Amino acid sequence: MTTRNTLVIHVFAEDAAVLTAALRVARNAVDDLSPDGIVQLVVQGGAVRGLVADGAYRDDLVATIRSAGVQVLACQNSMSREDVDADSLLEGVSTVAAAVGYLAQQQWAGAAYVRL
Repeated sequence: MTTRNTLVIHVFAEDAAVLTAALRVARNAVDDLSPDGIVQLVVQGGAVRGLVADGAYRDDLVATIRSAGVQVLACQNSMSREDVDADSLLEGVSTVAAAVGYLAQQQWAGAAYVRL
């Protein structure tokens, strides 16, 4: 679970366009919370469609994951509902079984929570 100060940003939307704002917020949070903070984006709902390797948000995701060090996590339940296969996710995007369960566990471990 969390061992350092962690911020989990819950991105729950049907439209993948929400990722533009979420990635910007995550990068800004990294700037404000570094070097001791961990920033995670937990993506749930139809927005998981934007996490695929050949998607419209690829360049922004790559920059955010590699440069800013943001951890991007996709909800497997949402992926199943949206027919998004784990193999199609952009490199660096991880998965969690259920976003709600993961978010609860992180909060119980002391993480701060923000919903977009």
